[in-house]
Parts: sequence; C-alpha cells; structure tokens
Amino acid sequence: MDHARFADRDARGVIDVRHGPEALDAISGEGFWAVVATFEGDVTAVRFAEVTPRPYAVSSSVPDGAVPTDAAWRPLDRRWASSLDRTAYVQAVREVRERIAAGTVYQVNVCRVLSHALDDVADLDGLDTLLRQGNPAPHAARVRCVAAGLDVVSASPELFLSRRDGRLVTRPIKGTAETAEQMLPKDFAENVMIVDLMRNDLSGVCEPGTVSVDELCALERHPGLVHLVSTVSGRLRDGVGWPDVFAAAYPPGSVSGAPKSSALDAIRELEPTPRGPYCGAVGWVDADRCEAELAVGIRTFWAEHDDAGARWLRFGTGAGITWHSDPEGEWAETELKAARLIGLAAGTVTP
Repeated sequence: MDHARFADRDARGVIDVRHGPEALDAISGEGFWAVVATFEGDVTAVRFAEVTPRPYAVSSSVPDGAVPTDAAWRPLDRRWASSLDRTAYVQAVREVRERIAAGTVYQVNVCRVLSHALDDVADLDGLDTLLRQGNPAPHAARVRCVAAGLDVVSASPELFLSRRDGRLVTRPIKGTAETAEQMLPKDFAENVMIVDLMRNDLSGVCEPGTVSVDELCALERHPGLVHLVSTVSGRLRDGVGWPDVFAAAYPPGSVSGAPKSSALDAIRELEPTPRGPYCGAVGWVDADRCEAELAVGIRTFWAEHDDAGARWLRFGTGAGITWHSDPEGEWAETELKAARLIGLAAGTVTP
C-alpha cells in the first residue's frame, strides 16, 4: 500500500504525482504532499487524500491504525559496496584541501553512497519500523509510492526548511563526534561557515532585516553520536512560492559547502555517482495551511532498480571538509555516521 509516514502524521490514498518544476508548482497550490528531492534537484511530490495527525514523538511506537503495519525486515548480509573506497575518499579530502589552499572554496561536503543487493520481496516498511525503534529521529520519514518511483526510509536528524505562520526556519548540522569532548575547533568553524551561507540563502526569499541566527552551535545528542546544530530563520516575503525557495536555498548548504557554487563544482568532479535522495530533501508540504517540514535527506535509505533490473538498497554518508581536516579522520567520521543505521539494517546492532 502506498503511504507516507512522518514524525507527527500519516498519509494514505495517492491522488496525484508530480515531477520536476511541476512538483514545485503543485506544492505551492493546494493539498497535502509528500516530497522527495534528490541532491541533484529532481523533485517528486505525491498528493495524499487522507492525512491523520498524531501527537509528535521522537519514538518508535506505531499507534493503532497507523501505517506501516507489521512488515518484517530480514537482516542484510553486510556485503556493502561504496562509491568511494577508503583510498579514494582520503584522496578526495586531500584534493579539497588543495582547493582550499588555492582559495577556490572554503568547505566541501564529500560523500559516498553505499549499496547492497536487495531482493524484490524485501519491504522497507519493516526497515522503517526497525529504525524508529533503534534510531529514533526528529524528522523520521517513510515515503512509498510505486507510481512515483519512491521507496524511501529516513532517520534524518536535520531540518532543512520548516514553514509555519509565514516564517521559514532551517537548522543546519555541522560538527559530529562520538562525544561532546571529542568535538574539534574545526567542527565549530564548519558550523559557523554554513550558518553564514544559510543566512544568505534565506535572505533571498525573506523580508529584509528579518533573517536571524536564533541559536549557534548548540549541542544535540543522537543515538551513537553528538552534533553541533544552529538555527536560522526569517519571515517569508509575500507571494514567494516553493520554486523561489528552492532556487534560493537548494541544495541544502550543510551538505554542499561554501561558497555553494564552488563546492558543487568540486562535488561533481570528485564524487563518481549521483547522491540521489541522500543529501536532498524528504518531508511534507501542506499547501492548504501554508505549512511544511522538509528534512535534509541524511541517515536515509532508498531502494531502486538499476538499468539491468536488479534491486539495490542505497545509503549515503559523508563529512564536511575544511583546511583543518585530517583525511583519515574524515573517513572515520563517515564510518561513524553510517555505523548504527547500517548495523540495524544488518542485524548487528539491536534496537
């Protein structure tokens, strides 16, 4: 059954599917839409007829009558392939440091995509339930729609954009460690650079003088690690629609780099495969109420078929690279970010 499930609401009954620019126009119009956008900018929106709110909870429990149901997840065998192996990733980090030294960029988020073969009967509803039990996240999402080609499970801790009462809010995460004591000066520098970038992005669609940094480098604890999180907000200008917002702020700055245009050039040159929904956006837009919550598509699994018809489960992981980055340390950060969720999928980590 096609459905969407978010932290505080469930949706079912698909009545429309839109892709590309049409999707952004649609979510500026009317109805409740589940939205999945790839990092490369391909937006898919699915309109649902039935939306059931439920009390917000960063929790694993599934209320009676909610979707999904009782799908079981069969642990994977841990044979994952990476789009960049350790040697290639470390070399990419070194290349970014050379670009920083040359003055072309200040920070680049370098990522890799993990892939595991998946049989056609594997149901990601079961994986969604497992993640909500073992890795509860404030922006957890499950979007499945066959007609739209979407089969996504996200345990994202990061808010890309929320819209309520005419205000646009973003909460970029930069800075990751196992404990607060292990956070490095470069983690704080990463965060401040991206905050400045997000202030600039929001200024393009918000009323002059209303963009503010409401919180800077706050420590947040999540299963297995800690993050530095900042909050930037502004009052949306009248008449601004989602095409304008995406043109100003997409892709998310925290998973791109600064300056964004130079960082995106580096990403295209250094990463061998598209990121897909990883580092994109996953969430919902209620066009009738002018409300929305879109998460950055990190800690996210998705299933897709390759050109030969084989089915794969994908999962992305990455790290922000600055001049002070240690290449081997950045590889270790990508391992840390992936460890718990990959372990849950493989059955080596218990909920």
